[in-house]
Amino acid sequence: MPFAALLVTFFAVVAMINTQGLFAPIIDAVLAQDGQRQLTVLFLVTGALSAISDNVFVATIYITEIANAFDAGAITREQYEALAITVNAGTNVPSVATPNGQAAFLFLLTSALAPLIRLGYVRMLWMALPYTITLTTTALLAIIFLA
Repeated sequence: MPFAALLVTFFAVVAMINTQGLFAPIIDAVLAQDGQRQLTVLFLVTGALSAISDNVFVATIYITEIANAFDAGAITREQYEALAITVNAGTNVPSVATPNGQAAFLFLLTSALAPLIRLGYVRMLWMALPYTITLTTTALLAIIFLA
């Protein structure tokens, strides 16, 4: 039950952010960038929010904002596709090694086993840090040099 409550909390927070339009200025700032910088900035902002929230909900909101920009004619089809790939990578890769990005980590942290093995959120973050840095750096380099 604590795991489900945590997911509901993530969903509520991201839904409130979306309802208030708080992501729109971020998308506007991203779209104001040129070329490759646009992809790099989007990767970083989506990754930062996904590391502290649920990446699926964050990706949904960012993809919706990008689709709205495409529908409004603000970006080309090629830009839309590159930005969509960047949102997918940015919301998944940086958060994959953090407790917020992995359901298995969150489930373990909210289970009765966590106190028995003295596993807390900060300890798990510290243990996941090398993976987070390695995965994020590799994905960012791929976005910069391959996209």
